Amino acid sequence: MNYAYLSDRGSKRANNQDFVGIFKNKKGAVLSIVADGVGGHRGGDVASEMAVSHIGVLFEESTVSSTKNGVNWLRRQISAENTKILAAAKQFQDLNGMGTTIVVALFVDHQVIITNLGDSRCYLYSADGNLQQLSTDHSLVNELVEKGEITNEEAKFHPQKNYITRSLGVDDNVQIDTKELVIHVDDQYLLCTDGLTNQVSNDAISIILQSTVSLEEKCNQLIEMANNAGGPDNITALIVKIDQEESK
Repeated sequence: MNYAYLSDRGSKRANNQDFVGIFKNKKGAVLSIVADGVGGHRGGDVASEMAVSHIGVLFEESTVSSTKNGVNWLRRQISAENTKILAAAKQFQDLNGMGTTIVVALFVDHQVIITNLGDSRCYLYSADGNLQQLSTDHSLVNELVEKGEITNEEAKFHPQKNYITRSLGVDDNVQIDTKELVIHVDDQYLLCTDGLTNQVSNDAISIILQSTVSLEEKCNQLIEMANNAGGPDNITALIVKIDQEESK
């Protein structure tokens, strides 16, 4: 398994509230996480770093070795982290109202488990050249699209485009959905924040992922493309590519 990631504050923001990490546990399972903090001058920074760092360190000490215990582990730890973020926000006045999106890809036993809260995304770019969004946007505009009240094109310019309906640090209970897939050689998984997807089209993302440059360069190109389109938000991209030994 090869991977690379890059996070950038963008062209307009003074600081970066995104956080990203990749971790391996004692059984060789790999956890990749991207988070996009929201709320307060520095609250978003804190929430996103808490989510990635806490869950990542706990995963390194875990013995997750199958999709079944992987799903259970993710549910427990994401729920526990939600409680920690809520507690920190109540304890420190300057963190009041902080929260974070999160998107996770857990690679274990020739499979991957995908889960997310908010509008940070996970895509699969398969060896046949197909780009597929695996995560579900938990946002007001996506709900309106699914109800048929607005089109995908109208969603791009909706005034409440940035209103998310699920995140860590907002409610006492978090609703966590998971998706499981068998991984295949040369599959590429892209985890990213909306600072990328709001500025770069799926077609443009596909062109970069299908190129033969290194994963590091692909991340660089994605970030550069988002910045060239205005870069109004923080931008994070993490790419995991499956090697022969991980596929089944």
